[in-house]
Amino acid sequence: MLMKTIIALSALLLLFACAPKREDLSIKKAIGGAKYGGEFRFMSPEKVESLIPIQAVDIYTQRITSQIFDQLLVLDPSSQKIIPGLAHSHSVSKNGLVYTFQIRKGVFFHPDECFENETRELDANDIKFTLDMACSGLKINKVSWLLIDRVKGAKDFYNQSKNRLPENGVSGIKVVNKNTLEITLIEPLASFEKILSYSGFGVFPKEAYELYGDKLSKHPIGTGPFKLDMLSKKAIRLIRNDQYWKKDEFGNELPFLGSIRMTYAENKRSELIAFRSGKIDLVLEIPADEVKNVLGSLADAQAGKNIKHKVDAQASYSLTFLGFQHKHPVLKDIRIRQAFNLAIDRASIVNNELQGDGYPIENGIIPSALQPQAYKVKGYKTNIPLAQQLMKEAGYDKGENFPKLTIYVNDKKGSDKHKLVAAIVKQLKANLNIQLTIKLVDLATRNKLVENETAAIWLSGWVADYPDGENFMSLFVGNTNQQKSTFVNPFNYFNPEFNSYFIQANGEKTNNKHAYYLQKCDQLLINDAVIVPLISDDFITLTNLRVRKFITSPLEVIQLTAVYIKEPKNKS
Repeated sequence: MLMKTIIALSALLLLFACAPKREDLSIKKAIGGAKYGGEFRFMSPEKVESLIPIQAVDIYTQRITSQIFDQLLVLDPSSQKIIPGLAHSHSVSKNGLVYTFQIRKGVFFHPDECFENETRELDANDIKFTLDMACSGLKINKVSWLLIDRVKGAKDFYNQSKNRLPENGVSGIKVVNKNTLEITLIEPLASFEKILSYSGFGVFPKEAYELYGDKLSKHPIGTGPFKLDMLSKKAIRLIRNDQYWKKDEFGNELPFLGSIRMTYAENKRSELIAFRSGKIDLVLEIPADEVKNVLGSLADAQAGKNIKHKVDAQASYSLTFLGFQHKHPVLKDIRIRQAFNLAIDRASIVNNELQGDGYPIENGIIPSALQPQAYKVKGYKTNIPLAQQLMKEAGYDKGENFPKLTIYVNDKKGSDKHKLVAAIVKQLKANLNIQLTIKLVDLATRNKLVENETAAIWLSGWVADYPDGENFMSLFVGNTNQQKSTFVNPFNYFNPEFNSYFIQANGEKTNNKHAYYLQKCDQLLINDAVIVPLISDDFITLTNLRVRKFITSPLEVIQLTAVYIKEPKNKS
């Protein structure tokens, strides 16, 4: 018995010896008014189950993974300009094909079992490994579409890596030395630096992949400001990375926060109630008509019952649309798709059902905030007689014999998404005499139905991965040999003219010509009625006033590296 006690005590002492000692933030001081410590709390409407960047293809997952991992380049949330990340500098060859990156020294991965509970310094080999993985054909990878038609040798590597990674990796991604990485493109690409800022290219070590394999998504090991502390069905908790490499403008070590906790909201109202009661610090994607409900009445304010807060908004780089499966025997007819577009009164839906929350899309698919000449793309205006004529030409005069189709919506009953689609169904019944049904599902189910081509029509949204209209147009490129993905051309659309314009847009070095060809792409998509563009909106955030330096991003991500908590002073 004594021997067992000694062994158990020795094991316990060994456990504490291996556990890295956390910095005491209660005594750590910052210059410039910031404070260390505290927990930042927010909610997500969707479950987050995978925490590896190359699988973080939805905004809900990216809001967590972007706190754990760093990329080569970073999008500055204030200026929306590309700034240095893990690469402190880079250069581009005169022909626009070769990018050479100088990798920072003194950047360390989070301590983990894959390093025998220690850590190690990042170098160029880690970035090559991550980008090789991002180009691979492995099932674990969901972001290959962003690189394989752009980086030299990436497509061959993709085809050779369906089951395992070839030893030398992508030929166009080369480690020159420990602190220098070289990437060679197939052709010049105006948006390449923006693409590299995408959170899906967050860097992780080969050791983690070798140890955890398919379970890597539950063991995120990065170099970011926070590291995983707890992952459960109810919450995700991150804690401060005490060895993070970044400092702020005053020389303070970042991050300031001690931890981040994300829980799950049953619906938007429950999230707003949690905010009002002080249980969370942030509400994202707040409907405009709910702001007053959160703020409370004047009497509440005078009695000090409503929480001190800040409301902010940015024009979002986002699009909400109805997607069509072009292989469907009915929806493959362009006249049907055009009739849907012409029979919907977007402005009426925004003004009535959505109570002014959003902007009806009257031009192209690329958000106007990303396309200076968006007005040149001629979108759909409501024209019911023409819509009815098109339906008649397609063989469905007055809706006769039109099949009952289902629209899949990833949200709950009574949500803004539900209201939007219910209004569309009502208008299509009134204007075209066709009957559609709504099926409410979760995000994973909708994605699966779209991917296996079961869904004929679905509601979807796209938030830019990086600030370039090319990101929206890349969704519609057809006839590629890329991995089948829910997010890349799930419509099965193919137009050689569109592909040609897209290639020309990517080949342009100047922003003006790049935008010109993207505009050509956009107009073709509208003409072909590939989807039904519906609304764009503002990204409205609500923060507790104790949260300082939070920046609302048009990409709808959150960046908490420089955020700190400081309780507001009460005025007597």
